[in-house]
Amino acid sequence: MPDALPGDLTSAVAGAAAEGVLGRTYRALSIGIVSVVFLIAFEATAVGTAMPVAARELHGIPLYAFAFSAYFTTSLFAMVLSGQWADRRGPLQPLATGITAFGVGLLLSGAAGSMWVFIAGRAVQGLGGGLVIVALYVVIGRAYPERIRPAIMAAFAASWVIPSVVGPLAAGTVTEQLGWRWVFVGIPALIVIPLALALPQIRRMASGPADPEASAQPYDRRRIRLALGISAGAGLLQYAGQELNWLALLPAAAGVALLVPAVRGLLPTGTVRAARGLPSVILLRGVAAGSFIAAESFVPLMLVTQRGLTPTMAGLSLAVGGATWALGSYVQSRPRLEPYRGRLMVSGMVLVAASIALAPTVLIPAVPVWIVAVAWAFGCFGMGMVIASTSVLLLKLSAPEEAGSNSAALQISDGLSNVLLLAMGGAAFAALGGKALGAAAHGTAATGATGSHPMAFAAVFLPMAVVAAVGAWVATRVVVREK
Repeated sequence: MPDALPGDLTSAVAGAAAEGVLGRTYRALSIGIVSVVFLIAFEATAVGTAMPVAARELHGIPLYAFAFSAYFTTSLFAMVLSGQWADRRGPLQPLATGITAFGVGLLLSGAAGSMWVFIAGRAVQGLGGGLVIVALYVVIGRAYPERIRPAIMAAFAASWVIPSVVGPLAAGTVTEQLGWRWVFVGIPALIVIPLALALPQIRRMASGPADPEASAQPYDRRRIRLALGISAGAGLLQYAGQELNWLALLPAAAGVALLVPAVRGLLPTGTVRAARGLPSVILLRGVAAGSFIAAESFVPLMLVTQRGLTPTMAGLSLAVGGATWALGSYVQSRPRLEPYRGRLMVSGMVLVAASIALAPTVLIPAVPVWIVAVAWAFGCFGMGMVIASTSVLLLKLSAPEEAGSNSAALQISDGLSNVLLLAMGGAAFAALGGKALGAAAHGTAATGATGSHPMAFAAVFLPMAVVAAVGAWVATRVVVREK
């Protein structure tokens, strides 16, 4: 074997290494995968705006949390499957399959005649979303050098800016003028764009197994069984939390029995106790995402039912968060701040905890509703620093052949925390007035308030603020101290 590469090839490799994410080598791939994230972002912001009206018209406000957690529950299984699929065959197939399932789920929810069918559509979406997100991480790990990975993570965050502003406005207008169903059935048309842009580039730069010369490893059936267990267990706990009766103890016990061994088998050793390094990175991702998403899911419903805002205005109250999230992600990507990444993550979690604690102050009539927009702007800035940093650290601490499995563990922590904290928040919401709120909503106009139940909402936000504060401590343990 020669000691050096031929001159032309050496120059090409050096040139590619010096390029940024929009350099000639990476431009088409970057635009393609960012387009995929753009689609997911637009769906999240638009659907979140339409959700209160959809739940009300389907007589499903008591099941409101289910509409969000069903997505995360099924995505848990899909994440594990996607990680193994991508490690063995490359990220192209799971990504294409995931985008397709994502669109099918949207169509099913849009055509739903009952809340449970609507929730089933969200579950199909979750399967697609779980496949997509892990496959994207594998693409980044294979196609981009470590030097520019923070920049592509920042680009992911930036792709939320336009959807965060346009999504609520468009979804609110469509909901009020045409009906909430059009929000769901219209989004799948955007699927064609990321498919056309991303898939050819992924096939060229990141397809196939990580080591083409190594013999193909069989799928780890034990991990797939554990993934089914974690999804089933999370679903049972969510169901038990909504029922609120003695019989619900049975599915709750069954859910715990399924979850405990699954969590131990799918997450790195030491995750639960926040061991330094990769385990704490994965735990922090779950704590941050779960507390923030569980709180954010109830913000539009709180503003519509307690302060009488229209769906459009309720959605726009969170719109500025997309820009500040991107700003936070940009800040963490600056090379000169790399030595301070741990401190950035601690500061980010403090901002998240403060924003969640401040949001329910709008339940006091004298407090202006714009307080939510300000609080969420700061919270999203913190989330931008934390979420992008966990992604960067995960890839830095993972060998190429383990990128899929470790990315799946990161997303499992994210999704499982979302399900469990949504279950906890949904149970508290239902117990302290959420069911009565749903009953009152059946005979109320879509844009009017539906009764005052401030304690139901406070019981969601305040515990999530405490969880986020715990995340600030976990963030102190993500960077391994040198001996």
